[in-house]
Amino acid sequence: MYELENISWSWMFLLTVLISILFIIDRAWKLKTQNLFFSKANLERLSPDISNIKPALKSFIVLIGITMLIIALINPKIGTKIETFQRLGVDIVFAVDVSKSMLAEDIAPSRMEKSKQLVSQVINNLGGDRIGIVAYAGKAFPQLPLTTDYSSAKMFLQNMNTDMLSSQGTAINEAIRLSSTYFDQDQSTERLLFIVSDGEDHNDLSFDMAEIAAKNNITIYSIGVGTEKGVPIPIKKNGVVMSYKKDFNNEVVITKLNKNYLQNISQKTGGKYINGAITEYVIEEVVDILENTEKKEFDTQKFSEFEDQFQWFILIGFLFVFIDIFMRDGKTIWLKNLNLFNEK
Repeated sequence: MYELENISWSWMFLLTVLISILFIIDRAWKLKTQNLFFSKANLERLSPDISNIKPALKSFIVLIGITMLIIALINPKIGTKIETFQRLGVDIVFAVDVSKSMLAEDIAPSRMEKSKQLVSQVINNLGGDRIGIVAYAGKAFPQLPLTTDYSSAKMFLQNMNTDMLSSQGTAINEAIRLSSTYFDQDQSTERLLFIVSDGEDHNDLSFDMAEIAAKNNITIYSIGVGTEKGVPIPIKKNGVVMSYKKDFNNEVVITKLNKNYLQNISQKTGGKYINGAITEYVIEEVVDILENTEKKEFDTQKFSEFEDQFQWFILIGFLFVFIDIFMRDGKTIWLKNLNLFNEK
């Protein structure tokens, strides 16, 4: 585990971009000026040892050196000591639907993006609870085991998309089955599963799996994303809608929120359905659920001491600066003989 001590210095990375732009402008101006007075052949006869590649190489080396020094200012630290301490909370797993129907835009900006926003906002309102994340479509895939590291959870969440799983469909039963394995059977903490989906599942296996989850003391809450009226599923290229998803009969597929399906799954475990259209409403409902859920103590681990690493980046940065200082502008003899850059 690592942390960045002075993240505010990251704006200085813009310097590397500025230097790159200035180098390109300067290089273009020099070449244009040279061409006004000398042809390329005459210039090579007058200065046979001038390298065409060295200026770019030296600038690249300087940029690496500056980048390393900026990282040194930010001062990345690596965790060196882990401590175990007790927290008061519940265990929560978010099962997020990543099937193609989540590309529908009947809820802004899309069902997929709305789902990620909802889960992220819920995480922001948690305290000492442990959270895990599962992605599912035709199959379920683990994303993050139970943890109190909310920053990592939101990072994994933001990387979720409808292309991450090759198997298509909406197998909520698979999501429940996999999510159930996240919970430690030896601990007595309350177990909550939030299914975030449009509910377009066309089998009854989810109801059977929900009953099994209830027997394992898992309460399922479903958050419905989408509208019951339904819309087509856009197929985009570079952000532009090219067409809409079609079925085997070449007819446009209309995807709809199946509210009743999600309600029935939740009710089998004593949970409830939450309309995901309004973020504030979802937050209020989840907070209310957590306030009325018994919290228990559990052991968790966290890095308590971090060690500075800036010195290594300073060393690497100055090494590249010294390389630039002692690098000749002319052609290097052994490189000239190899003719790697076709400079002969």
